[in-house]
Amino acid sequence: MANKGKYVLAMDLGGTKLAGALVDRAGRISRRATVLVDVRTAKGPVRQMVEMARTLAGTGLRGKVVVVGVAVPGLVRRDGTVWAPNLMGWTNMPLAKRLRAELKVPVVVESDRNAAVIGETWLGQARGKSDVIVLMIGTGIGAGILSGGRLLRGAHALSGCAGWMVVREAHGEAARRVGQLESLASGPGIALAAERQLERGVESLLSLIPGRMPNAYEVAEAARRGDMLSLEVFLEAGRLLGYGVANLVSLLDPEVVVIGGGLAKASDVYLDVLRKAMKERAQPIAGHKVRVLVSQLGDDSNLLGAAKIAWEQVDTSERINV
Repeated sequence: MANKGKYVLAMDLGGTKLAGALVDRAGRISRRATVLVDVRTAKGPVRQMVEMARTLAGTGLRGKVVVVGVAVPGLVRRDGTVWAPNLMGWTNMPLAKRLRAELKVPVVVESDRNAAVIGETWLGQARGKSDVIVLMIGTGIGAGILSGGRLLRGAHALSGCAGWMVVREAHGEAARRVGQLESLASGPGIALAAERQLERGVESLLSLIPGRMPNAYEVAEAARRGDMLSLEVFLEAGRLLGYGVANLVSLLDPEVVVIGGGLAKASDVYLDVLRKAMKERAQPIAGHKVRVLVSQLGDDSNLLGAAKIAWEQVDTSERINV
């Protein structure tokens, strides 16, 4: 790899936000940027990534950046194409190929859940561990899985679709569409549970929000203020998440489970019940030994994971070229 740049350019593409940063080999971020994703067309996010790369690296991109690493909210196939259901037209997006053509540097693309577990084992709560699960809870629910130091990908690159775990008998339309656990305990699932209670006339601080139904973060804030409706919604979500974590712990026997994603910020209202439910349902020895922690990297876990994966590609290329 001829480019001797000092940085990798890491980008984390979500359904609503694109973040980017220049990252050195030690994981230090020198510059960063964030924009709302242009979801009107399939080409919109690609154009934004190209613009962000040039903004962060300047006109001398090839002299400064050795490789670009991108985390995406979906499936990355072995041929490098991306399926991202929350992005219009991204059923077979050749993202790496398009970015390479525009930026003239190597590009590596990885799913956001895999990037998250790499970020946490590099610089986060699972630093140095080889058997790790990062459970991402936000708009969706997914798990990045490291087993014996290797990413679990599965035969169809679908390992970690944790939102599809079955945690109770009832199975409605939303469960058939996005998975049962995701339909009940993701951000939208929590908001919907609160909305249904409000529609039944249950008294709540949430009814003071004018003109619309609350989102999951507002439900969490109301729970912190002692609102019983909101507390009950989060206790149920935490219990179901605990059952999901129990399944993962029993199957994979990790050293640590890290709770990440947007709803990690609300973990103070559900973490205790999640841990309790996990220990009640998990294989007893594995459930006793595993640690369930909350990410301290926040939104940077995906960025740093994408950066680490990119640096590993640099090292592999250098070894091949020796």
